Amino acid sequence: MNIQFKKGVLELCVLTMLSQKDCYGYELVNEISKNISISEGTIYPLLRRLKDEGMFTTYLEESTGGPPRKYYQLTETGRTMKDKLTEEWHSFVEGVNRIIREGEDHE
Repeated sequence: MNIQFKKGVLELCVLTMLSQKDCYGYELVNEISKNISISEGTIYPLLRRLKDEGMFTTYLEESTGGPPRKYYQLTETGRTMKDKLTEEWHSFVEGVNRIIREGEDHE
């Protein structure tokens, strides 16, 4: 998959997951990887940028198997952005699907 396209989609995936529950970085990577091929090196710069933009806050929580984990918690700004990106995604997918269907009809 095109790397630039994937980066844009990852932002929506991260915001959507965090709208459901607080997560730590590795957990986000594992969950997203079940559906889209990504690496840890892709997600952490995105998390840093989204935090800097005020999309979520972070907090530490003790872990039974190692150092404390940094959890990400969506802010109202993040929820608003998730809703906006979701709407844009649905509109984009509908448009692409229309084009594909029209192309298939002319084959």
